[in-house]
Amino acid sequence: MLIEFISTQLTIHYEKLIAFSLLLGSGLFFRFLLEVFGQIWVKTKAHTATLILLPIITYVITNLISGNIALSLGMVGALSIVRFRNPVRSPLELSTYFGAITMGIAATVSIQWLYFLVGSITLAVLAIALLDVLSKKFLKKPLFVTSFSEGNSLSTLTVQTSEIIQLCETSDLLQNKLISNDKIAYSFASTDFEKLKELEMNREIQTKCTSIDLRR
Repeated sequence: MLIEFISTQLTIHYEKLIAFSLLLGSGLFFRFLLEVFGQIWVKTKAHTATLILLPIITYVITNLISGNIALSLGMVGALSIVRFRNPVRSPLELSTYFGAITMGIAATVSIQWLYFLVGSITLAVLAIALLDVLSKKFLKKPLFVTSFSEGNSLSTLTVQTSEIIQLCETSDLLQNKLISNDKIAYSFASTDFEKLKELEMNREIQTKCTSIDLRR
């Protein structure tokens, strides 16, 4: 009897089970895609759980209120009292949450829209990554600058000198250059500590610098 009941429920709700599985997989895929894209903040337990749960929660909500005006108005009123106090690091993080919510809505309307959304996001990320590679190869400079505000763990290198160091002037890792009282301070940052270490040990820098500070 129990087996027949479970079998019947699975037959009736198989579309919802498929949508649930796809949303779960899409959330995980979204998380690893952002990690490959260099967004270290997404590796935390809180952000990973958010990207997995948010599409599923949105899917359930949209299914509950679809076709029921009274319930829709009640849900809007209930959600309007919710206040989110968690600070957002960057526009990308905000877009990530919005994308996760849209996954749930898309799955409610049609699974094909979910496929389209995930595929479009994947292509967009790959295109941006490719442009960065081409920029480094042909223009000799990265498409993006390193940002502390994105929540990434960065190593820093500060070089102080009384004369211009050409290598520092052209380095892709240069974040800031400060000139004061005939003194020049170059500030570098990177997620790759070895690159900063290699820059620190450069002969031109070692010869011309008055002080150097490498922090991990």
